[in-house]
Amino acid sequence: MQLNIEYPETLPDALQETPEEFEHEARMAMAVKLFEMKRISSGMAAQLAGVDRVTFLLSLHRYGVDMISY
Repeated sequence: MQLNIEYPETLPDALQETPEEFEHEARMAMAVKLFEMKRISSGMAAQLAGVDRVTFLLSLHRYGVDMISY
């Protein structure tokens, strides 16, 4: 399935990113938040973010999210 989100054309430039970098970051942020809320598994979150599971888990610190919930 596909989800289309409209955003201002100038947003990637404002964040000093290419459109591709911004879209990857947006996918990653959504995946991290859903994982943090315990709505999806790390494997599904990685698939949503377009990365492998290990890369996803190792990236969580950038968002202030723990790999393992205590």
